[in-house]
Amino acid sequence: MFILDGKRLRPGRPFTHNGIQYPSNWLRLTSWEEKSAIGITEVPDPAPVDTRFYWDHDLPKRLEDEPAVDEDGDPVLDENGVQVINTGLKTQWKAQQDQTAYSLLAPTDWYVVRKSETDEAIPVGITSFRSEVRTVCEGRKNAIGLATDVPSLVGIVTFAGLDWPNNF
Repeated sequence: MFILDGKRLRPGRPFTHNGIQYPSNWLRLTSWEEKSAIGITEVPDPAPVDTRFYWDHDLPKRLEDEPAVDEDGDPVLDENGVQVINTGLKTQWKAQQDQTAYSLLAPTDWYVVRKSETDEAIPVGITSFRSEVRTVCEGRKNAIGLATDVPSLVGIVTFAGLDWPNNF
């Protein structure tokens, strides 16, 4: 990333420095010596922000649910008069665990329907797979509930110790 006078220069965009207008292709066409002669420095690009958890590098998203309020501090109500709740990351990630479990269980749901309709047994491998999915889901949701801050939530969500079963 190129910096001039404390401001980021974007390649492909014109800029002005000391009353001189530089065209949009100037950064691409000039040597490092020409860039540094006018005071341009280069610094590493910042690490990307994981937008699942952060708004910006030093701005984590809200961890817990909280009631929505307007600019006067009054509760925001939905069309039924119920206070709106802004969901936090914990609630969102718990819901994601349920969605993942649903996706994993759906291909084997027909065994459960068949059992209900015809009383034909569900194969043991299918039963154990479905049980393991539910156990992992609950374990992941419980761990998410224990997160005390966003970095700990990131660790819980990305930790490989509570892996989903991958076949039945």
